[in-house]
Amino acid sequence: MRIALYQPDIPQNTGTILRLCACLDVEAHIIEPAGFPISDRHFRRAGMDYLDQVSIVRHISWRHFDDWRREAGHRLALFTTKGAESYLAHSYSDNEILLFGRESAGVPEDVAATADSRVVIPMRESLRSINLAMTVAMALGEALRQTRG
Repeated sequence: MRIALYQPDIPQNTGTILRLCACLDVEAHIIEPAGFPISDRHFRRAGMDYLDQVSIVRHISWRHFDDWRREAGHRLALFTTKGAESYLAHSYSDNEILLFGRESAGVPEDVAATADSRVVIPMRESLRSINLAMTVAMALGEALRQTRG
């Protein structure tokens, strides 16, 4: 099980997600360009001293990431408000990567088209989205419940 963040643009969310990955022993992938430098104080503060405890793989572009994951044989589950399948109904596997888009814009359609599945966390229709770090925590919790028992 892995988490991938597509061009994240809020350092506090990214730091919080990486801290979660450290605590749950889940590899994190960051697909560049990010909207902030890794030296950003908000990023470092949110990740605290956990950033040294997480396995982070940085990819210089979407193409680099997608080539890597296809060669490694990983499935890709995109979490999107336009998803067709509830995150609770999705059947996760150990070789799956949970992909999350930019806080401000999600992912472009060409990126979404490469996903093996499009997953959604159902929510009130009148609201736009759930905070990215909260979404990752909910999704990862269910994925690990299914794969790690």
